[in-house]
Formats: sequence, structure tokens, C-alpha cells
Amino acid sequence: MKNRYKDLWKVFATFFKIGAFTFGGGYAMIPLIQKEAVEKNGWVTDDDILEIIAIAESTPGPIAINSATFVGYRTCGVLGSAAATLGVVLPSFILIYAISFVLRQFQELKAVQYAFQGIRAGVLALLCKALWGMYKKNKKNWASYTVMAGAFLLTAVLDVSVLPVIIGCAVFGLVTAKLMERKVQK
Repeated sequence: MKNRYKDLWKVFATFFKIGAFTFGGGYAMIPLIQKEAVEKNGWVTDDDILEIIAIAESTPGPIAINSATFVGYRTCGVLGSAAATLGVVLPSFILIYAISFVLRQFQELKAVQYAFQGIRAGVLALLCKALWGMYKKNKKNWASYTVMAGAFLLTAVLDVSVLPVIIGCAVFGLVTAKLMERKVQK
């Protein structure tokens, strides 16, 4: 029982650290979640992370919270999912609560505006790193490139809602996998 509480505390502390030191939302947290959950603690594998991100994007709610919840569940069950979720959310809650009292007084200062511009640039770099990491670990074949290009065109160029695109990608993946499976069996 003592080890269980120690494990829960470690899950909470890990996701609290991720939530406290990552700016830019869930996508910016992906590299840290991967490093902490896979490389440092061995709670899940790299393949699990890819699946977690796919599931977290497909389910309602922020990707960081969904990812934390899933890793916490894999690590310590229901209590682990609660600990991870609370850990990743609590720093933002505390920070936003504190900032809300002083932000209006300082939002017109040039230094504050420049700081936010710098933060946005840093977040873009973190997003690119997460994208690159996912690209390197993803299986590369004609189906993957087709889905990637199609999803990008539909969402970025044609401004199609993300939900039907995700559903379409899932259907495309299922159909393609079935066709490839039949081809191998012949």
C-alpha cells in the first residue's frame, strides 16, 4: 500500500512539473510527456505515446489532460488517472488565478507584450518538435502520407472542421489496413 501511494505521488509530481513548466498548451506538452512517461519513468512505450496522442486528439477535452489521464491510468489505475489529471491542471489553475488579479494592470506594458510574443515563438518551436518526433516514429507508407496530406489540406486550406477529418482519417486507416491485410493473405 505504501508503494501505491509513492507511485501515485510520483505520477502527480511528474504531471505537475509538466503542467508547471510547459507553456503553449497540450501540443507543447507532448515532448515532455513522452520524455517523462517513456524515457525517464518507463510507464508507457513510444508506440503507446503515439496511440495516446491519437486517442487524446479524438476525444473531447484538451489533449494534455486526456494524455495525462491515460498515462496515469496505465500507471496506477483510476487513482493514477486522477492524480495525473490533477497534476497537469493544477499549475495552470494556480497561475491563471494569480495572473487574473494583475494582468489588467500590466497588459499595456510593452515588456509584457514582447514577452508574450517570445512565448508564442517558443511554443511554435515546441509544436514543431512534437510534430517531428511523431513523424519519425510513425510508419511511413503511401497510406500515411495520403492521410497526412489530406488532413492538412482539409483543415488548413479548406477550413473543414477537425472532427469529420479525424473520423475520416480513422475510417481511411481501417479500410487501408483491411485492404493491406487481405493483400498479404493472398
